[in-house]
Amino acid sequence: MTTAPATRVPRRLTASEPGWTATADVIVVGSGIAGLTCALRLRERVDRVLLVTKTVLSAGSTQWAQGGIAAALDPEDTPEEHLHDTLVAGVGLCDVEAVRTLVTEGPDRVRELVALGAEFDRDAGGEIKLTREGGHHRDRIAHAGGDATGAEISRALIAALDRVRDDPGIEVIEHALVVDLLTAADGAVCGVTLHVIGEGQVDGVGAAHARAVVLATGGLGQIYTSTTNPPVATGDGMAAALRAGARVTDLEFVQFHPTVLFLGEGSTGQQPLISEAVRGEGAFLVDDAGVRIMAGRHELADLAPRDVVARAILDVMRDQGVDHVWLDARHLGGDFLEGRFPSIVARCRELGFDPATELLPVAPAQHYASGGVETDLLGHTSVDGLYACGECSCTGVHGANRLASNSLLEGLVFAHRIADDVTARIARDELPLRTPVVDGDTAVLDSSRRLDLQRAMTRGSGPVRSGESTAGALAALADLAALPPTGAEPGPRTWETTNLLHLGQVLSLAAHTRAETRGGHVRSDFPDRDDARWLTHLTTTRAADGSLVLTEHPVPGPANDSTGGPA
Repeated sequence: MTTAPATRVPRRLTASEPGWTATADVIVVGSGIAGLTCALRLRERVDRVLLVTKTVLSAGSTQWAQGGIAAALDPEDTPEEHLHDTLVAGVGLCDVEAVRTLVTEGPDRVRELVALGAEFDRDAGGEIKLTREGGHHRDRIAHAGGDATGAEISRALIAALDRVRDDPGIEVIEHALVVDLLTAADGAVCGVTLHVIGEGQVDGVGAAHARAVVLATGGLGQIYTSTTNPPVATGDGMAAALRAGARVTDLEFVQFHPTVLFLGEGSTGQQPLISEAVRGEGAFLVDDAGVRIMAGRHELADLAPRDVVARAILDVMRDQGVDHVWLDARHLGGDFLEGRFPSIVARCRELGFDPATELLPVAPAQHYASGGVETDLLGHTSVDGLYACGECSCTGVHGANRLASNSLLEGLVFAHRIADDVTARIARDELPLRTPVVDGDTAVLDSSRRLDLQRAMTRGSGPVRSGESTAGALAALADLAALPPTGAEPGPRTWETTNLLHLGQVLSLAAHTRAETRGGHVRSDFPDRDDARWLTHLTTTRAADGSLVLTEHPVPGPANDSTGGPA
């Protein structure tokens, strides 16, 4: 066990006292595929569901998912093959039972999504078209609108929600940022404090009480200077769970998508993603001389798992002293590209690039958090009454590196399981309404320091990191945390920035501790994967005094033998 007494996280964010209250059986936070699925299923089974979302229902990461949703829908494919590909991508750290749950229940959940109204692309015979992405040995990616799968899934789920808006059993509050989790004397979660912007009588900071809280708040991409994530991805749910005492696991495993359109040095914020599906249709990576980068590096070449491709690009960039490589899709032709990838082509052309006639400059950028709030197979966190699903959770499905298009499926499968478990526990009276106890210290970091934080994380705990760089990140974040709160006005931007700070401290502590290269990152001082030492999960919790405590949990089973063989 490694403790970091110098790294402290407060119990709560500084905020005004709640000026209003609400009560529900279950509060679902987030409106991506995980949150919407969970809320819709709960609405049929419990008396009152409160769905809160940070801006508007369609603003989360699901909307931006280009590639698709992976499931063994082809008669020639099997869940066992999907399981194998997922375990290989996860580099020895997947929870096998979690993956088995995902791949066996996934096909039925996708069919239910179709029955709900999601319209996937179909072939001439009326069957759902399936394509391939990196790490998959079968065509098992269902897509919609060519490259707008997330947008179509989001549309279908929001339409289903709109059909029951008049149901008094479900209430939706948009423009609502969850500030912190409310806990009872026994430590169980019993609601949230949230800040609502201009929603009629519900305005400012309030307290919503519930028997259970489901976090489906998405990722933490804004922790880096460049990301594919939308601006709302500031890790709010993960950070609130950490402050409430929940276990946060594998946060050092950040996936950097290999093919993000390079817009020049200094470009920050959400960057345009060039979906892996483009390589799935035959595009390939080359260097300045036109030499194919992935030739001979992996049996799947340009369709190798994302960590392999990103690492190859980083190697070329380092060896050749360049800041990007090139993606060549010209041979696919304009008609095909415009039909299969209409959104990507339109966005590239908006920015002055034409994939039909020229090479696209690409470089890795932050894309997905493989770790998060630790859960079991029913979505339970280590704090009673608190559940998590989607990107903010760590179910064990992704291990050290997410397999392409498994994220939408994970949100779908585990949201379904959570809804069923919450329903059963309420029926057994295992989730009573509790009285919150508000105590502990508070702090915030002014939003004007966000870029300082992002730069420290990118330099110190980015795709290429070392013991020295991660120590530098920890020191920089400690300096930010020690700043006096003078001028730090509590409010959404400040709370988001503070959430990024707290998660940056956890991520950098774990990245500093893991002295090996695995998954989405490279440790330049430990360039090899080390199964003999590091087939283990790193879990961080907040101690009573606010210090971060890091514990190791070895991977169980035959994957954790001394031979260090592939898992």
